[in-house]
This record gives sequence, structure tokens and C-alpha cells, in this order.
Amino acid sequence: MSGEQMRPNMAERVGAQALAGVRYCGGMTLLLGRSARWAFRGLFVPGVRFGREALAAQIIRIGMRSLGIVVLVQVFIGVILALQMTPPLAPWGQVDKIANIIGVAGFRMLGPIITAIVLSGFAGASIAAELGTMVVSEEIEALEATALNPIRFLVVPRVLATLVVTVLLSIVADIMIALGGYLAGLALGPEVHVGYWQRMREQLDYRDFFTGLFQAGVFGLLIGLIACYEGLKVKGGAEGVGRATTMTVVYSIVAIIVAACLFTVVFYIYEV
Repeated sequence: MSGEQMRPNMAERVGAQALAGVRYCGGMTLLLGRSARWAFRGLFVPGVRFGREALAAQIIRIGMRSLGIVVLVQVFIGVILALQMTPPLAPWGQVDKIANIIGVAGFRMLGPIITAIVLSGFAGASIAAELGTMVVSEEIEALEATALNPIRFLVVPRVLATLVVTVLLSIVADIMIALGGYLAGLALGPEVHVGYWQRMREQLDYRDFFTGLFQAGVFGLLIGLIACYEGLKVKGGAEGVGRATTMTVVYSIVAIIVAACLFTVVFYIYEV
């Protein structure tokens, strides 16, 4: 095949991928708008429910399933950070600054982002598989036939649950990262662990904590929306459910990393 024949095909493929990406973002935006509408009405309009029992059940199920792995991973992240920073800081006599660095890195970014990545596997895959199975078994059509809106009773509780759980687990993650750094400091020597918590408190302020929680909320929202969107558009039986589960995790991680990069740039520019 000549180069002249390959170039139009390549352009067509790139254009098709770009169009698919625009279509995907458009579908996500519509789902976000419809979910926000039902969430607002359920919270503030008397007589309108969106499944508060389902919301509580999702929060408990997702949170309890993810708590142990989040604690384990974040403690090890704190240990890794402390051990990796010691060699470059030691020649300058700055190993006592490990507490400061772990505090800023953990509270502002690593706590929320690692928690969100863990939840993309636990919550995202589970939600996509649940909704995809309901689509395949025609339960969604049954809900619509009985005048029950799937967005209202299935999507909204799951999206809100992932948002709330990501924020709550990020608070736990921040503490666990700091604890991991302290545990590593016990092995590294008194210059690290003596005064560790005091130095971390002096370094951190409210901006570090709340910017991390804000990012965690956005990450949780992205996970819930992507999982629900992938689950509701399942086609092809069990194979489609498997694909939706896989793509939910992939797209969620990509969205989390991109959002984290954008937040970092914005916070850097505005010195937040």
C-alpha cells in the first residue's frame, strides 16, 4: 500500500477517534445534567425521592469494601515517600523536612488521587457490572415500563455515593500517609520522627486540606459518572458487561490523572 493511500486512512481513523471522544464527552455531560437535576429535586423538592435508602446502602457497601485496601495502600505510600526522600535530603541535612513534604504531597494530591484510583477498581467496576447486567437482563426496560426513571433511582444514588465515599476515604488516606511516613521515620532515626507531627502541623494549612477534599469530590464524581455511563450503554450480553467493566476502570484512571494535572496547573498559577 502506498503512502498516499495510507495517509487518508490514518486521517479517517484519527477523525473517527476524535468524533467518538466528542460523542462520549457529550453523553457524559448529558448524564451529569440529568443526574444533577434529579439530585437537586430529590434534596430540595418536597415529595420527590431519588432513593435515599439506596444511597445509604451504596455508601456503606463501597466504603466498607474499600476502607481496608485504602488504609493499606496509603500507609505503604507514606513509607515509600519517607524512604525515597531520605537519600537526596540527607547530604544537605534536611531529613527533618520529610514530614513537611509528606504532609503537603499527601494532603493536597496523593491522598485523593490514590484513593480515587483504588475506588475506580472497587466502586467503578462494580457499578458498571451491576448496571450492565440490568441492561442485559432488561431490568432497565422494566423500570421504564413502570414509569420509574433509571437515572433517578439507579444513577443518582451511585454517583452521589462515589462522591461522598471518595471524600471520606481521602480524609482517612491523608492520616494513613502521614502515619506511614512516621513509621518509616522510626527506622530512619530521631532526626526524622522526633517532632514529626509538629513539623507537619506547622507546614500544613486549611488550603492543603480543602483543596485535597475538593479534588477527591471531583474524582468521585468522575468515577460514578463513567461507571454509570458505561453500564447503561452495554450491548452484547456478558461480553458487553465485561467490556464496560474494563473500560470503566481505564477511563476512570485516565480521567483522574487528567483532572489532577489540570488542578495542579490551576493551583500553581493561582498559588492556591
